[in-house]
Amino acid sequence: MRTEIVRNLTTGREKSVPAPVDIAPVGEKIDLDSSANYFNRELSQLQFNYRVLKQALDTTHPLINRLIFCCIFSSNMDEFFEIRVAGLRQKIKYGRDAPGADGIMPEQVLNEISRVAHEYIDEQYDILNHVLIPEMKEQGIHFVRRREWTSEQAEWVRNYFKEEILPVVSPIGLDPSHPFPRLVNKSLNFIVELDGKDAFGRETGMAIVPAPRSLPRLVRLPDEICNGGENLVFLSSMIHAHTDELFPGMEVKGCYQFRLTRNADLELEDDLEDLASALRGELLSRRFGDGVRLEVADNCPQELVQFLLTQFHLEHRDMYQVNGPVNLTRLMAVTDLVDASDLMYSSFSPTIPRQVRNQETLFDAIRKRPILLHHPFQSFSPVVDFLRQAAKDPQVLAIRQTLYRTGADSEIVEALADAARRGKEVTAVVELRARFSEAENLELASRLQEAGVIVVYGVVGYKTHAKMILVVRREEGVLRRYVHLGTGNYHAVNARLYTDYSYMTSDESVGDDVNKLFQQLTGMGKALKIKKLFHSPFTLHKRLLRLIKRETELGEKGRIIIKVNAMTELQLIKALYRASQAGVQVDLIVRGICSIRPGVPGLSENIQVRSIVGRFLEHTRVYYFENNGAPAVYCSSADCMERNLLSRVETAFPIEEPKLVERLREDLDIYLADNCQSWILQPDGSYIQNLPAEGEERVASQTVLLERLTGQS
Repeated sequence: MRTEIVRNLTTGREKSVPAPVDIAPVGEKIDLDSSANYFNRELSQLQFNYRVLKQALDTTHPLINRLIFCCIFSSNMDEFFEIRVAGLRQKIKYGRDAPGADGIMPEQVLNEISRVAHEYIDEQYDILNHVLIPEMKEQGIHFVRRREWTSEQAEWVRNYFKEEILPVVSPIGLDPSHPFPRLVNKSLNFIVELDGKDAFGRETGMAIVPAPRSLPRLVRLPDEICNGGENLVFLSSMIHAHTDELFPGMEVKGCYQFRLTRNADLELEDDLEDLASALRGELLSRRFGDGVRLEVADNCPQELVQFLLTQFHLEHRDMYQVNGPVNLTRLMAVTDLVDASDLMYSSFSPTIPRQVRNQETLFDAIRKRPILLHHPFQSFSPVVDFLRQAAKDPQVLAIRQTLYRTGADSEIVEALADAARRGKEVTAVVELRARFSEAENLELASRLQEAGVIVVYGVVGYKTHAKMILVVRREEGVLRRYVHLGTGNYHAVNARLYTDYSYMTSDESVGDDVNKLFQQLTGMGKALKIKKLFHSPFTLHKRLLRLIKRETELGEKGRIIIKVNAMTELQLIKALYRASQAGVQVDLIVRGICSIRPGVPGLSENIQVRSIVGRFLEHTRVYYFENNGAPAVYCSSADCMERNLLSRVETAFPIEEPKLVERLREDLDIYLADNCQSWILQPDGSYIQNLPAEGEERVASQTVLLERLTGQS
């Protein structure tokens, strides 16, 4: 991959970026299979993480929220190494290291990831140390370093160490009878250099001190020993200051924090007899998978760094020396430790549509006409109320629902349990393999079973990612089906942080389709004929390709708008390239990974890709096809990825009511007009933030939607 050096206008730092792509001469046929037409998915995901980091510099966000973006970047990078980097290492380990559509071998990708990730993480700590912490200090929030402690503060820390830390910490001296400990994934640890002999006459030069995971990483100092403001100290600072008390009679020559990231992906066979039991076993191993990244304090001597790398079977490229805490994610605790509401986004009240408020029950409202909710601007409570009312309604006979992520204390789960206890036929399709929610889902599955809910785990080998609720109700002697379909999970907390659509309808064909999908998930047999919905792994991919082809045949009259979280599926990308070549205007709103190369003459000059990054995590999936003036519009649980379209259970559901179609198009147009929170993907693979020109009105899509749907900003 060729690169060139550019200067970051914000920080002044120089870094390398992909060089402009070679473009085929005009008139020369472009090979759609050429690797030059596709971006690497891992490197594209890294770029999304970087766009999140850049929010920490965006002063239109409140200061504490900018710190949170810095923390989210850390969390995203953790998962990136745990899953994506770990996956590449596994491919190499087991000889499956074939190049992807981009033509880059896994070993090359790992090298490029190391180069780029080092640049991004260095910049993250620059932002933290030289921008965020100074600005927070100006606002009276102080991270008090050891060298800044007053005598009173030092005494308070000493007492805290003796009372709260010393009783639970377990230092481990390294010698033949104390081998290097097996450290938990992403745990905070210290490597300590020692001199002298212990009580048994043993002479050792090294020890490991794992920081107890039960202890907070940030502690607030009492106001009476501070000179005003909010004053916080790091747990790592307190352990550093009193390491000698862990090794009485020995000299501590040095103490350095480090953190190991391990492979956290779960591998399950397809021929399991008991998925739940197998998953419980795999969850235990997640904490101790192979090492993939070492973070260590930047003042740690190289011989100790090399010692750690050797212990974890890592290379120099896997080591990240950082100027600050090795786990910035835990800085999110600031929001609970300080009173700084004026430095955070103000809360807002999601609205409930008049159609819902004016009817006695959700069933009355849905029967009148379909409901479309746009979270978080519109409340998630109608979805919860839909289930609560169904649980209590004597006319409701059965409830079926898919559960991917719901949260530990879910009102949704409680409503299902209540319905079962009231004697209704309740079935829950619980996806146990929802990444990093596996343990939570095992627990909620047990709770539901105890309440009498029929719990199934979908289809082994195909994650159930569709979001569906089906309620069967007896009305005037006949059965009527009510349906909820969504683009996001049934998680009330996420519904305040993610943008998603909820669609509720009593359309007979949609209800029949959803009923058939549940039959496929809970029973066995051939795929049933579905009328209105598209569903993977059977029809969704083929129907999307067909819709793109129809627009392609319209040429310059064609129009496609797709909003998803990721775009990597090759056949879909090739179809969009052909649409562009035919003159179709294609706008892609892709939050994260995007393998398509836009703006290349003869290939994709009619394709524009933008990523929206703002206060809320963009999560809606919408497929819009102009269809010569009769728009075909679908909302979906599926992104444009091979796994979603070909190896998961997903749905795409049509929005047919003219007013709702118009509303969805208006929402899409707001995103396309965004000139504040949007980043435009360039032909060379870089992203440039879209900023308003001089005198141009600022359009921040999420702010516009917040004002339009709640009357707040």
